[in-house]
Amino acid sequence: VSGGWELEVHGTEAKLVRKIAGEKITVTFNINNSIPPSAEDETQEEQKPDEQEPDLTSTPNFVVEVIKDDTKQTLVLDCHYPEDEVGHEGEEESDIFTIREVSFQPTGESEWKDTNYTLNTDSLDWALYDHLMDFLADRGVDNTFADELIELSTALEHQEYIKFLEDLKSFVKCQ
Repeated sequence: VSGGWELEVHGTEAKLVRKIAGEKITVTFNINNSIPPSAEDETQEEQKPDEQEPDLTSTPNFVVEVIKDDTKQTLVLDCHYPEDEVGHEGEEESDIFTIREVSFQPTGESEWKDTNYTLNTDSLDWALYDHLMDFLADRGVDNTFADELIELSTALEHQEYIKFLEDLKSFVKCQ
């Protein structure tokens, strides 16, 4: 991923970390269940013989955490790829991901507290929502990043799938 992100992978969970101007930005995602169901629904019968199988792309939900050096709170933005937006490159102004929820969590806590207020963006003023999207873009989380995240996630998902098939083969073969 361009923009100076460092990648850490632990099984199916990946973390991208970037430090800029007194802030640490962390993007976390999990490749499990990241292939949209619409790609899996097409059966062989519906497919024409000369048609290639559609590419399976991984579009995981991802969480952006922004930690400022001098605060005890982390701004947490829960993002996802809406199914109807993926693959519509023709629309210039449209964002390919959306922010679903926003909350503050204590910095350094491994588990988020359900008692902290979480704002669902469905009820959010559109101008404030646009400012939050601009806030993310200023930190390198924009459409280009989201496209690269899809490529990275798809590669990781394919890698894990191949490993799973190899493990399954050796497990079944084992006496």
